[in-house]
Amino acid sequence: MSGHSKWHNIQATKGKADAARGKIFTKIGREIAVAVKLGGPDPNINSKLYDVIQKAKQNNMPNDNIQRSIKKAAGGEDGAGNYDAITYEGYGSHGVAFIVNCLTDNRNRTAADVRHLFDKYNGSLGTSGSVTYMFDYKGIIIIANDGTVGEDEVMMVALDNGADDVLVDSECFEILTAPDKLHACAKAFEASGYTLVSSEVEYIPQNEIKLDKESAISVNKLILALEDLDDVQNVYTSADLSALDE
Repeated sequence: MSGHSKWHNIQATKGKADAARGKIFTKIGREIAVAVKLGGPDPNINSKLYDVIQKAKQNNMPNDNIQRSIKKAAGGEDGAGNYDAITYEGYGSHGVAFIVNCLTDNRNRTAADVRHLFDKYNGSLGTSGSVTYMFDYKGIIIIANDGTVGEDEVMMVALDNGADDVLVDSECFEILTAPDKLHACAKAFEASGYTLVSSEVEYIPQNEIKLDKESAISVNKLILALEDLDDVQNVYTSADLSALDE
């Protein structure tokens, strides 16, 4: 995945964030609840919780909301953290591979909803492992390339803290890490005074499928429909949707 592709996805998400802010906060709240359940309420000890809190802040989630979610999960309130993580794999139209990560309190509902959308938009669900081999599982840190950040300095911090690679273009720096190195690398950049646009572990397609505008619009309809489901946390595809900008 190119830096431009990742940056485009972030900007597109932020562009529609105001309309969908409540839904975004709800999804992040679920991640907080699961992180607290697995590792406790102290982000200084629970690195997963720390990472989710950083994601919440990057999405402008108010601190009161963050603390409320942590306290709710730590206090064992009904429904707090009682979510199962499920990953669905399949194909959309035009041979585009999909990975859909979900957190759900009702597996049957989620499976039916996801399957319905794949069927509706000319896709098909596959078995576990049917497409994940086409993706790399990597930590990705994004820093805006706004002219105030030096490439050499970014490279130095990245390589000194276990990053695998740094991709640079006119809009952003994209730092790639092993999943277990993301937390330490992100904290090192923050300690060095950098503002992170995002820092998450994601599935990166090894090869993207270049789509014309009509095909990109078709595939994007499935992406948006999946993202609109309450139980869906993340959608990853092998689609190159740059034609949407044309």
